[in-house]
Amino acid sequence: MRALTLHLKILIVLLVTLGVGLTAYQIFVLGIPVTADETDDLWNIDAKIEFVASPREPVKVQMFVPPLNQEFVSLNESFISNNYGVSINRVDGNRRVTWSARRAEGRETLYYRLVLTKRYSGEQTKAEGPIFRDSIPLEGPEKIAAEALLSPIRQHSADVETFISEAIKRVNNPNDDNVKLLLGGDASTENKARVIEIILSIAHVPMQRVHTIQLSDEAQTPELWLRSFNGERWLYFNPETGEQGLPEDRLVWWIGDEPLLTLEGGKSPEVTFTLSNSEMNAIRLAKLTDENTEASFLEYSLYGLPLSTQQTYQIMIVIPIGVLVILVLRNLIGIQTLGTFTPVLIALAFRETQLGFGIILFTLITALGLSLRSYLEHLKLQMLPRLSVVLTFVVVLIAVISLFSHKLGLERGLSVALFPMVILTMTIERLSITWEERGGNHAFKVGVGTIIAASLAHALMSIPELVYFVFTFPAVLLVLVGFMLAMGRYRGYRLTELFRFKAFLKD
Repeated sequence: MRALTLHLKILIVLLVTLGVGLTAYQIFVLGIPVTADETDDLWNIDAKIEFVASPREPVKVQMFVPPLNQEFVSLNESFISNNYGVSINRVDGNRRVTWSARRAEGRETLYYRLVLTKRYSGEQTKAEGPIFRDSIPLEGPEKIAAEALLSPIRQHSADVETFISEAIKRVNNPNDDNVKLLLGGDASTENKARVIEIILSIAHVPMQRVHTIQLSDEAQTPELWLRSFNGERWLYFNPETGEQGLPEDRLVWWIGDEPLLTLEGGKSPEVTFTLSNSEMNAIRLAKLTDENTEASFLEYSLYGLPLSTQQTYQIMIVIPIGVLVILVLRNLIGIQTLGTFTPVLIALAFRETQLGFGIILFTLITALGLSLRSYLEHLKLQMLPRLSVVLTFVVVLIAVISLFSHKLGLERGLSVALFPMVILTMTIERLSITWEERGGNHAFKVGVGTIIAASLAHALMSIPELVYFVFTFPAVLLVLVGFMLAMGRYRGYRLTELFRFKAFLKD
């Protein structure tokens, strides 16, 4: 007995742990939304390229576009131009689009449009990058100034991360004479990045320039950040403040020292960025993201089924919830019902008729069926013919109710045809047997208990948030199974029994 109890406890713990673990993995790792009405950001980015084309010269416009291999995924990307050829190339981790035309004249306008969202699946490729670089050659005062800056930086740092942060802070100190010499009177962010790179190169620490766009509804210009590889991951730094870590609202547009746009066969190029934000249902956005990435994290979920099959499973998946309600009502409260699954099946029928109308129809059909069953009992028929007659009567009764409902304009009554006829027939048969064996009072209690249990199960099974959660995270059913197993060993008093034996408890 002890071995059986231990075995059951281990099984319960395994099921609950597995169910909670899988659900947590879907929520926190895959990022699947917890509620159906949850929304996520969808960003529309327009880059407008304007320039003046030189007459009688071929035009070639090259611009970096986001690599989209990290935190974001593209849902739609378009290149809008008139009489221009378009090609995209990947170079050194960047993507570059090229517009080309044999002839163009006057002011030209090109558009690049991108619709993106956060990457859902959260899969991260193994980061790779250089961990060593040669020193940038310096001579004369610049060399002395850089080495003078390097000494205190080394004293106040313990690793690559703190070394870079300290170097950025030193370069942004306007009172340091060595910094003034290296900057040469130019305190722009680009020039500061150049000086920081010089200092880091002396220590053989590699550094890359990262140009980002902030995801904001305001007009944007590319913002420069610095990054370095520490052997395991990329470290990002703000060259003005030394702040580490790229903010979540920054989109990497391109990496390197080259300018955003290069133009051949024209002059006065200008790029203007316009961003707009919208929201989309999170699970729908997850599906779109899944379609636009190689890793299909929804492929093996119920969302990977055809839409018609999904609708069927949305009904089936909540049946264990209804069974749990019946289990609690019977084993803990002590309400008597016609079995365990009959109330759940009646609750499913209530989904079509709605609760109030369904109770009226169920009561009416059951009462008339019991009357017929009582009449047939006097004819001394065998069980199979008797069930056949009752079934036929139920079909005729359903048809009559539907007809009169339609004539009276009660369209809800038409859904009574969806009541499972076999369930109604068996319910009538079992109630009549209970009436014969235990009396009419007991049969009435069982019938009322069945209606109460079916109503509660229907109320719980019809909560949209619960249906969505169980359908999206079916592993929670393992937790329910664990609870059901635990309930299977309950041998205590039911709530109704406590009222029955109240006098004994006083003694």
